[in-house]
Amino acid sequence: MKIKKLLFVTKFESLCYDALHSLLDLRKSGLEHVVFLNVIEREKVTMRRGKGYVKDDEVRLKEIANIRFIDWAENLFEMGMEVGAYIEVASLIPKIVEVVEKEKPDLIVIGRSQKGKIEQLYSRSDITELTRRSPVPILVFKHMTENKLVPAKIFERPLFATSWSNSSEKAVACLKELGNVIGEMHIMHVVDEKDLKTADTHVVQQVRKKERNRLDDLCAEFEEKGISARPHVYVGDPETEILRAAQEYQASMIILGFSDRTALMERWMGSISRNIADKSPYPCLLFPVKK
Repeated sequence: MKIKKLLFVTKFESLCYDALHSLLDLRKSGLEHVVFLNVIEREKVTMRRGKGYVKDDEVRLKEIANIRFIDWAENLFEMGMEVGAYIEVASLIPKIVEVVEKEKPDLIVIGRSQKGKIEQLYSRSDITELTRRSPVPILVFKHMTENKLVPAKIFERPLFATSWSNSSEKAVACLKELGNVIGEMHIMHVVDEKDLKTADTHVVQQVRKKERNRLDDLCAEFEEKGISARPHVYVGDPETEILRAAQEYQASMIILGFSDRTALMERWMGSISRNIADKSPYPCLLFPVKK
């Protein structure tokens, strides 16, 4: 799957043109069209006592967004790219899903979820809800430094944490098309200690060898596509070990398949991918379950 069209969902304060610019290396692998989306959530528009929703505020916010998008579009036009834009007063996730159905992008880029812990508990995070409702991969973009500097090459050193799941297969198919973009990829699998039902070191090493062989085969597939890849087997809590590996190998982002848990389990128990996307300092590229 090539990434030819990108949907860039922005609220401006947490995701601006510098973030988009860091993704333009994707042009080397076929990116040619960017669609901007700014959703003005109705409940966050200024309210006046006794008068309810104020139309003037909507017009003002739309015009501010339009000015920003015109400036961004001019830069992309100069590169020979196609550009589209939506500025809507609506609920965030339903509007994203609506635009995805209309525009058929290959990738959604969105900023970190701004919901608090209590709000997430009852409503689910934006990331969780969006991944459940969209068949399109989602890049949760984050600034990796306190001064919000954007990494120049987000695909330079990605860490792909495979669980050998349906969604991991979807990630592999997409990543193989990015040979002109990815620098060096680290591929890891975490063996959960709970799956090692014995203390026998021989059995543990057999498990490690089995997973390493699978990773070696996967790395060979990427090498055939011109992507340098290095395999790693970790043992422990998957969330902890993925973040440990990202730090050890100075990852430019983390790539994960999304959980296929039911909505109820997701809400109360969470998932590795959601927790890393919501809490970690790393940009995260999430692949939903293959339909």
